[in-house]
Amino acid sequence: MLRPPQPAVYLFLLDVSFSSVQSGILPIFCQVLLEELDRLPGDTRTKIGFITYDNTLHFYNMQEGATRPQMMVISDIDDVFLPLPGDLLVNLNESKELVQDLLNQLPSLFENNKETRTALGPALQAAYKLLSPTGGRVTVIQSSLPTTGPGSLKSREDPNQRSSKNVANLGPATDFYKKMALDFSAQQIGADLFLFSSQYADLATLAGMAKFSAGSVYHFPGLHTNANPLQADRFEKDFRRYLTRKIGFEAVMRIRCTKGLALHTFHGNFFVRSTDLLSLPNVSPDAGYAMQMSIEDTLNDSQTACFQAALLYTSSKGERRIRVHTMCLPITGQLSEIYAGADSQAIIGLLSRMAVDKCQSSSMQDSRDAIVNVCIDSMTAFKETLPSSQTIGTLSIPYSLRLLPLYTLALLKNIAFRLGSSTKLDDRVFAMEMFKSQPLSLIMLQVYPSLYAVHNLADEGSLSEKDVDVPQPPLLGLSSEYLSRNGAFLMDTGDMMFLFVQAAISPQFCQDILDCPDYSSISESTMELPVLENPASERLRNFIGWLLGKRTVHAPLQIIRENSPKRILFLQHLVEDRTESSMSYYEYLQHLQKEVKS
Repeated sequence: MLRPPQPAVYLFLLDVSFSSVQSGILPIFCQVLLEELDRLPGDTRTKIGFITYDNTLHFYNMQEGATRPQMMVISDIDDVFLPLPGDLLVNLNESKELVQDLLNQLPSLFENNKETRTALGPALQAAYKLLSPTGGRVTVIQSSLPTTGPGSLKSREDPNQRSSKNVANLGPATDFYKKMALDFSAQQIGADLFLFSSQYADLATLAGMAKFSAGSVYHFPGLHTNANPLQADRFEKDFRRYLTRKIGFEAVMRIRCTKGLALHTFHGNFFVRSTDLLSLPNVSPDAGYAMQMSIEDTLNDSQTACFQAALLYTSSKGERRIRVHTMCLPITGQLSEIYAGADSQAIIGLLSRMAVDKCQSSSMQDSRDAIVNVCIDSMTAFKETLPSSQTIGTLSIPYSLRLLPLYTLALLKNIAFRLGSSTKLDDRVFAMEMFKSQPLSLIMLQVYPSLYAVHNLADEGSLSEKDVDVPQPPLLGLSSEYLSRNGAFLMDTGDMMFLFVQAAISPQFCQDILDCPDYSSISESTMELPVLENPASERLRNFIGWLLGKRTVHAPLQIIRENSPKRILFLQHLVEDRTESSMSYYEYLQHLQKEVKS
């Protein structure tokens, strides 16, 4: 690195068009940032800046000594320039009061804005010019399809084709945002996208700005503080963590392995600078990466295969740091030993990423076929290691991979890869983006959510954590056969939690947990359980709090009654059941057995 350690620099790009104002995004953004200003990672050199935009760009001068923020409007979005380029990024400590004044003013400043067009491309070009000397992080708050200036887009989704077996437009419509991200990466700038549109916004194209600059993508479809408070709650909690989590700047990661092995494909959000060097302008603890390995030479001279990942980065306080992870695995010539050590969750984590690439390079059907073939090939190879007497009339699968068929079926039914069900294109693309960039723990909840019966939680077998007893109910299979008629069931999908209450639930549960007299009185607008002074309420709240404490994203709670129109949100995750367009788990196992035999 040729320059001295960069300071923490944060630039916020805010869509202030009509749709953004109407949804209530701005007040949430401003309030959370106001509350967390003092907790932004950094030191006395930390800088901050703001650009707002609709069909024009608005810059803000907040230099120390000014009495109030000064707004400057640039209407020429085809040839963007910076007014007062030296005064648009300010030292946070020196200009904190002006920053606070601006955040207090922004919601009212644009509350009557009727402009519907947004110039996201020009705003990114301005951000590039502003941050190029220092590097830093760009946070994009976007509420609709960008429709004016460079990078403008047109809708590519046909709502009538949402159930089609030929899923089109999974790739970008233009390379503008990818090129922008590569320019960002070269100057150590990372971009994170928060997308809120209730209409099609072409996430497949917009995500490029984050994908190639080591950024993150967040999607809150239909967010509205009144009409959809659930998404507003998700945004508030996720944005708060986003602002305060640890961050590394101008990072590079190199991964090496034993001679005879080669790493050939990397998955995640970054730019591959050379064969084994990943450029990460920003790096956070919430990102996940995966890579594929090939054996290119014999390993007869080695007892172990070694892998080493080294991450060099600048901390938010300007310190150069290096973090090294090394892993050694034994080498064997026995296929049975390979199977004994197989990790089905790790396989699914990599398989989901490979399937996303297959969707974009080939077709959705080819991707789905590849997922099934992994299962078939694994079982066929294992079958060949067994005596013929042990394979008659059975589905041969090693114990370590006993859940692989279940997980692959769940993957086929996931919103990213499912066919035959009405699926919005942006929702599908977002699910794919999460597979590519999330840690394995969240990917597994996305593929196969955790389901618990919570109507009879007991202290027996509970876990004691920080002087709090946390019940540990057993996991249930994702099938309606496990849903008793008088039960209540908690499903954890990673970014959402559902409390599904059956019609025959006892009035005692309703009273103790939901503070209502009976099933018919249960409100579905509640986003958290009431704090009630009884053991049953404390057990369930402790359990949900424990689940939330183990992850990096917020999962709001949605209460759903059995007879509610919203029940499909819960039932669609019961992947072991048969639907009109997909097999049940039992039928899928029969299909696999037939394919392995042939």
